Amino acid sequence: MTGRRYFWNRFFENSLAVSAFVSIATLVGIFLLLAVNSWKAFTYIGLGEFFSLNAWNPAAYDTPSYGIGALLLGTALTTLGATVIAAPLGVGMAFFLSEIAPMRLRNLLKPIVELMAAVPSVVMGFTGIVLVGPFLAKVFGLPNGLNALNGSILLAFMALPTVISISEDVVQAVPRAYKEASYALGANRWETLIRVTLPACYSGLLAAIMLGIGRAIGETMTVLMATGNATAMPSGLFSSVRTITATVAIEMGEVPTGTTHYYALFACALVLFLITLSINFAAERVAARLRKRGQ
Repeated sequence: MTGRRYFWNRFFENSLAVSAFVSIATLVGIFLLLAVNSWKAFTYIGLGEFFSLNAWNPAAYDTPSYGIGALLLGTALTTLGATVIAAPLGVGMAFFLSEIAPMRLRNLLKPIVELMAAVPSVVMGFTGIVLVGPFLAKVFGLPNGLNALNGSILLAFMALPTVISISEDVVQAVPRAYKEASYALGANRWETLIRVTLPACYSGLLAAIMLGIGRAIGETMTVLMATGNATAMPSGLFSSVRTITATVAIEMGEVPTGTTHYYALFACALVLFLITLSINFAAERVAARLRKRGQ
């Protein structure tokens, strides 16, 4: 019996080790694929030109332009707008579910929040076209509502399940003794939330928000459908924009293989890969600091 138990323990340990190795090897393989093809692009395109503010127009017959400055700014605008919307809503909802809502209401809302993550991105994009876009155009007097603000609102709702779920777990991980000590000193529920619970879990909340940003910045179909896909330099949230993800999704299927344009799209993907990887690493560092502090 002991030998059989030892065999199965070793089997599961080795299986987990293989799974971890495959995950890391896949990540490294993706990076190498993007890096090799991006290097081929940079043999024709200078780094200064690639990261310039020139309009992205690689299909121009006479003078193709490969500047991704407008694409980066469009990505940053939609992601920043989504973060501004999703962060307070997500954290506030997490506090409500964890600390305030009655158990019956919590059991009702929790599955709804989790089901939000299952909504297909194309459905969110369609919603942006037929509902959110016309609403924004009517409220702000715009010719149309296909702009960065539209994309930000939709991305915020797509990031909310991630922010709410992780934030709720972080809030519930705060030791109950902290709250009981606050109540014993005469603090009410609101004072305990603001002065005790929030400072005790702010690192975890920050990690949850950063993971939500990573979810938003890598979205494709929603921003492709709802932001207007204009490659010009945006002037604000009411401008039509195109993100890096939308550019790769639109053009990769039609560009001739082996051309400068083809390799430039790999370079765009590499930039996006490095951005999302940096965000995830930063979130992991914050979470590691949280675990180190024993919160």
